[in-house]
Amino acid sequence: MRAEAIEFENFDHMQDEACAQRIETAKKTLGKQVVLLAHHYQRADVYRHADLTGDSLKLAYQAAQTDADYLVFCGVHFMAEVADILSSDEQTVILPDMAAGCSMADMASLTKVERAWRELAEVLSPDETVTPVTYINSAADLKAFCGEHGGIVCTSSNAGKILEWSFQQREKVLFFPDQHLGRWSGYQLGIPLDEMAVWDFDEPMGGLTPEQIKRAKILLWKGHCSVHQMFQPQHILRFRNQHPDGIVISHPECSFEVCSASDYVGSTEYIIKTIAAAEEGTRWLVGTELNLVSRIAEEFKSQNKIVQFMSPLVCMCSTMARIDPQHLTWALENLANGTVVNRIQVPQTDAGLAKLALERMLSIS
Repeated sequence: MRAEAIEFENFDHMQDEACAQRIETAKKTLGKQVVLLAHHYQRADVYRHADLTGDSLKLAYQAAQTDADYLVFCGVHFMAEVADILSSDEQTVILPDMAAGCSMADMASLTKVERAWRELAEVLSPDETVTPVTYINSAADLKAFCGEHGGIVCTSSNAGKILEWSFQQREKVLFFPDQHLGRWSGYQLGIPLDEMAVWDFDEPMGGLTPEQIKRAKILLWKGHCSVHQMFQPQHILRFRNQHPDGIVISHPECSFEVCSASDYVGSTEYIIKTIAAAEEGTRWLVGTELNLVSRIAEEFKSQNKIVQFMSPLVCMCSTMARIDPQHLTWALENLANGTVVNRIQVPQTDAGLAKLALERMLSIS
């Protein structure tokens, strides 16, 4: 495609409803050439246009199985990278706004992980004793690092099973970038909290002594989700005082204290399915991203299920919200005009190693 790109400034101040009409027009023009993907956390005015919805890995696999030439991912950067890794060479992945990143993913860079690996080598033989495990919410080069060093990728749905596999390979795990998912998953396997040490990537040797490193079964990267860290045990206590029969469900990216105080803990898909299967008239407090909670609340209103957001503060994924109707209109109209903007393309070497780590995960999930 060689047509000259239309500048985004032509779309920046466009009204949302005008964008909605032009998005649908562009989709009709492109037809089966394009498939539009939207993550569960995506804002409603973008989500409404999606052809496929779900969590990041599910969307990437579904999109790769389509015949579409263009995969427009309304999510964040690492999600679009996974879609590029898993899709065919003939498919092109587009992220409507390159600024749509993930603060958690950014907490673990390849430079910092490689430094941690070198520092671990001063105490251990990491390639013999440590399995690197990266959460799907990470950059492609970290997935490639895991592929290269006998490691693996996990999701919030399968983290426990992935840890079990990892311990069958080697005696320890370096888990990044989300400490909370790693801690909760390890605890569910019966690993004591004092055998899960936090690796502070801003400190030499992770801020740990050689003895602490040797004792730890899981080294937890000091990363977190800025959305899920907002939820607090006192939010649950207040809800239980007001609604003794209420049910609490949380995402495992929440703190250990929040997960421990919840009735159910699981991924976004798990949260949706659990509430969907519940009896009519039940009341739920949900500890995950606001757009998803609002969507669930509306969906199950007809079943008299009351679904409320855990935090008293507005708490949404602000980076994903950068994919707005204006950026989506801009990306689709450029595509309809013969121009690809904001293509996500993982370097071939990284893509191959990252796919290896993803395939290891799929083989045991």
